[in-house]
Amino acid sequence: QVQLVESGGGLVQVGGSLSLSCAASGRTSSSYVMAWFRQVPGKEREFVGSITWSDSKTYYADSVKGRFTISRDNAKNTVYLQMNSLKPEDTAVYYCNTRITGMDYWGKGTLVLVSS
Repeated sequence: QVQLVESGGGLVQVGGSLSLSCAASGRTSSSYVMAWFRQVPGKEREFVGSITWSDSKTYYADSVKGRFTISRDNAKNTVYLQMNSLKPEDTAVYYCNTRITGMDYWGKGTLVLVSS
């Protein structure tokens, strides 16, 4: 079992920045990749980016490339999502995710609201 807890969401103006955190606990040693997803009500959950625990290899969706940065702190079992140059279309609930032996684990999400 792995528990994921996101934090850091809130209200930010267009062009602003926000940093999200995802604290992992439990069987984290079995986790290889941590990912961020986001979801707007009525739409499918969308991949934002991911990072490997071992060597910090990152991948990003085209929609956030160059604006968002994912990092990790292995000592704290925490993954971060730094979001810059935020746009109204970045408004969503952001979730962190990891997959262990084929099972997906999700946090409860944190809301990011970008206002114009």
